Amino acid sequence: MPIDQAAKHCWGSIGMLSKLENGKGVNLEHAPGAMDGLGLTMLVVPKAHAPWLEQAAAHAAKIGEDAARKQHAWREE
Repeated sequence: MPIDQAAKHCWGSIGMLSKLENGKGVNLEHAPGAMDGLGLTMLVVPKAHAPWLEQAAAHAAKIGEDAARKQHAWREE
């Protein structure tokens, strides 16, 4: 999605989204609105738990990809 369309979805400015995208500092009060407009959420956990969550997310993504492949193959039959 182009950044100008994303800005419209989250009622933010292109500059603010560009800063978020590039890891620059932004006023934290704008971040939740931007994430909500893009259908995202933020989960804050202790650093020690981050690897577990990353593994779980990677596993869930793989399951989703496998299911999409199976569904696509079924439609081609």
